[in-house]
Amino acid sequence: MTREPINVEGAPPAVGPYSHAVKAQGTLHFCSGQIPLTAEGQLIAGPVAAQTEQVFENIKTVLAGMGLGLENVVKTTVFLSDMALFAEMNEVYARYFQAPFPARSTVAVKGLPRNVDVEIEVIAVS
Repeated sequence: MTREPINVEGAPPAVGPYSHAVKAQGTLHFCSGQIPLTAEGQLIAGPVAAQTEQVFENIKTVLAGMGLGLENVVKTTVFLSDMALFAEMNEVYARYFQAPFPARSTVAVKGLPRNVDVEIEVIAVS
């Protein structure tokens, strides 16, 4: 199996030992979870809607760096600090995808990096 790490200029810097994405077998792209950090590393606090907006802008930046867009996403995993935030996150999420929608899992977790409320990872194909 071939595995090519991808780090995209303009995306928030990694806050750990990981790549922005990994291309596997030339067509499958596994993108690391994005949290609401700007490209300068500034944390976007506040309501989960604002955090989700920044997360999707980061995802779009990482995908664009690979010549892809949200239409290439086939699977998402959403991590929330509390399932009570689902409706607010989902309202923003729905604005970023067109039918046919990617498969999705959403889970509540005990904690997320930098104490944010949302992290989203995607799998895309080219």
